[in-house]
Amino acid sequence: MAVSRKSWLANEGSKHVLLLLWLSLNVGLFWKTFRLYYHGPQYYYLHQMLGLGLCLSRASASVLNLNCSLVLLPMCRILLAFLRGSQKVASRKTRRLLDKSKTFHVTCGLTICIFSVVHVAAHLVNALNFSVNYSEEFLALNAASFHGEDPRKLLFATVPGLTGVFMVLVLFLMSTASTYAIRVSNYDIFSYTHNLFFVFYLLLMLHVSGGVLKYQTNLKEHPPGCFNPNITVQRDGEEVDSLENSPSEHDQPSAPRGSLELDPTTRNSFMEVCTEEPKFQAHFPETWLWISGPLCLYCAERLYRYIQSSNKPVAITAVISHPCNVLEIRMMKEGFRARPGQYVILHCPSVSSLESHPFTLTLCPTATRATFGIHLKVVGDWTERFRDMLFLHSSWDAEILPVFRQRRYPKLYVDGPFGSPFEESFNYEVSLCVAGGIGVTPFASILSTLLDDWKCYKLRRLYFVWVCRDIRYFHCFADLLCSLHNKLWQENRPDFVNIQLYLTQTDGIQEIIGEKYQVLNSRLSTRRPCWELLFNEIAKCNRRKTVGVFCCGPNKISKALHKLSNSSNSYGTRFEYNKESFS
Repeated sequence: MAVSRKSWLANEGSKHVLLLLWLSLNVGLFWKTFRLYYHGPQYYYLHQMLGLGLCLSRASASVLNLNCSLVLLPMCRILLAFLRGSQKVASRKTRRLLDKSKTFHVTCGLTICIFSVVHVAAHLVNALNFSVNYSEEFLALNAASFHGEDPRKLLFATVPGLTGVFMVLVLFLMSTASTYAIRVSNYDIFSYTHNLFFVFYLLLMLHVSGGVLKYQTNLKEHPPGCFNPNITVQRDGEEVDSLENSPSEHDQPSAPRGSLELDPTTRNSFMEVCTEEPKFQAHFPETWLWISGPLCLYCAERLYRYIQSSNKPVAITAVISHPCNVLEIRMMKEGFRARPGQYVILHCPSVSSLESHPFTLTLCPTATRATFGIHLKVVGDWTERFRDMLFLHSSWDAEILPVFRQRRYPKLYVDGPFGSPFEESFNYEVSLCVAGGIGVTPFASILSTLLDDWKCYKLRRLYFVWVCRDIRYFHCFADLLCSLHNKLWQENRPDFVNIQLYLTQTDGIQEIIGEKYQVLNSRLSTRRPCWELLFNEIAKCNRRKTVGVFCCGPNKISKALHKLSNSSNSYGTRFEYNKESFS
């Protein structure tokens, strides 16, 4: 199918505009800083000593300042949830940009890694040039103590050098532990190393306080490269007054060796006479101006979340064992409110003192029900230990552990709730929700909310597609689907929810066992869905409408839906693609 320009702009336009704006800021800031240190008269003598290493180190530092401030903002979860849920951002396109927060965080992180390499390489050259080009004439400008000093002393015996080395080490640990392979194989390593961000920012504050690079302060009294009559020079072993070498009206001294082209004002200064020696001063650190705001905001949010979540543990009311190693945990917490599609972060100190994990809410509290719940799949060390602590004595015989035994549950703290793109599913007239396996959890809370009341929302038709390899997954929410189906039939709205179940692997059993599940068996297909036919059917039934597409599942399904959402159709229907991504 051909790409539709309108659909592509709806799905990708805002994202690419934001990316272009961010890229322009980085390029503009890099180029402006590079030109300042390349042509600026206040850096003339420093540039003679260090060359292009000075320009590259300062230009890359400006990009690092920008991205070290921006990288924190996408992780301010409460701020994002507020902007998404309070309707302070009226435009749906703008709200959908909030769903790209994790992608933007990763992009800024990669940029920090890349320009850190440039910054380190440039300062290695600077350290060498400080030693080789040691100036007897401008002692205040030198970072080295004498000509030919070992450059390694500048790296390991100064505050900027030593903090820089430790920052590179911290950044290396954080970046390598963030790779997909490590996050999947050992999430603990990713979690622990990412908490080193506080050490990184502390070192960054100390790094810029060294004052190694200096600029000239008395440009009027001493224009760069001017003639100084108050010094003597050596000629053939004899001291000769410099006035003998003063330039005539027709002779202009050339720029010092290694100089680059200067602006006309600086070039004309070679004809001027100095009235005093050049004076140099270290820069006032500007990095804190870039990062103090976002860092304080993030730290204040983390502190607020810690106080709110650790104030009182939740009361676990029930633990239900489902097939395929899926657990359902129902909880209560005073004052807890959440919207369908949101997620929480669980922290169980008995399992791990530092490790926490996000889980989508499958049951939200209402005006008449204070209980909320999650479904989690037991996979990995954390969930296995958590399961063993929930099921006392590892007893899997009882389906539900009753409330009167809850005192023996481990303490469980809930952080959140936080926003997700699935909150937008109610803001479309037509929505398509596609789940893969346990990826059904975000849609469970949506279906539960519709079971309570569907008339108060804009949503008037919901296509629900669930693809599983094991038929036992369907049992997790079979009762919910049947209850919703029966309610809509009783209210004469059987077309409100279109349920399609797909079983991709069969081991003899090809239907959901149970008399009450016959309505689901009639909607169960033992094959893979044909996404192109599904999109064409939805477009045909919803001509000239905007359909919200929501996906939580394997990347293969996600990519297929994303591609089809950008494709054209003959019915004037536009598909807007949304995908779950924990930030």
